[in-house]
Amino acid sequence: MSATQRQRGDQPAVEPAAGDRSEEEIELTYCVVNTGQRELLLRGLDAIASERASLPFATEVLVLDNDSRDGSARAAGEHSVVDCVVALSQRRGKALNDSELLRRARGRYALLLNEDSELRSGATLALHEALEQRPDAACAGARLLRADGSAQASAWRFPTPLSALAGALLLHRLLNVQSRGAHTRAVDWCQSAALLVRRTAAEEVDYLDGDFFVYSDEVDFARRLRDAGWRSLYVPAAVALHHEQLSTGALGERRIVEMARNRDLYMRKHHSRAAAAVVRWLTAWAYALRALAALLLPGHEPRRYWRHVLATLKPARGEGLREAAEEHNSQPPRTAPAGEHGGGTGESDRG
Repeated sequence: MSATQRQRGDQPAVEPAAGDRSEEEIELTYCVVNTGQRELLLRGLDAIASERASLPFATEVLVLDNDSRDGSARAAGEHSVVDCVVALSQRRGKALNDSELLRRARGRYALLLNEDSELRSGATLALHEALEQRPDAACAGARLLRADGSAQASAWRFPTPLSALAGALLLHRLLNVQSRGAHTRAVDWCQSAALLVRRTAAEEVDYLDGDFFVYSDEVDFARRLRDAGWRSLYVPAAVALHHEQLSTGALGERRIVEMARNRDLYMRKHHSRAAAAVVRWLTAWAYALRALAALLLPGHEPRRYWRHVLATLKPARGEGLREAAEEHNSQPPRTAPAGEHGGGTGESDRG
């Protein structure tokens, strides 16, 4: 049997992709979710291999392929660093897939990674040391860099009407962004593109909420952890390159809808309908200002910002990434050309 074999139905088929390490005491599990970005996935796995070789403790690598249909599952199964591939036959949301890996992980800690995240040297150890030194912390997030090397905001305050007001006044970078400074600091929440999680804490709050298909899922996770008495840390000594392949066209429109939808879900879940309404109007105002500025600034798209305005004001309208996944699942798998693997094993999805 190959390292990855697709199974139909709700339950994924899973098989180890490398040697059996069941007798080792695993300290940390790398948890990678991939949706159709095979080349970036392989770059990320190469970076994990480099990290893993220098660590003073035992690790394992789990890859969840989100029914990519581009040979990603097979490529992951053939990579020397991967211990297990979970290949879904139906596309699912990011929160469900991260939770799946957290449940399967055997390490005390689980490092959540996107397929477009590439760890820099020493990142794993820096995140691990941060949580070891802070037993009250459940999560530690890395400093993220864009593909061109520029800094990407990666830690923020929790969304509230006040934080939305800061955005409407164009003060969001000053008041809401918390990923700054050269030292580890407590923050409200960190992006899950490279997020080390204490597994006992994740289990305590029942992992990520699958109602969030993608976007705001890690915000809700951090908020529930905070409510349970845990903290989140931003660790600038841990660096990850985040390629962040943002889509344009129809899929880009769906991302905008999904982002607005889940922002509103978060506000209604943790605040109130009235607070959610206030945040909708303040956020829409902030995007409207950007749309006006984009008319004068080269390289900006006023229409895209205006699409954010409309989606923010009417988050229940339109089709998002959840609907895109449903359309994907309704289509039969394409027949792979000779020499290309068209199947997979298990479960995975970024949304």
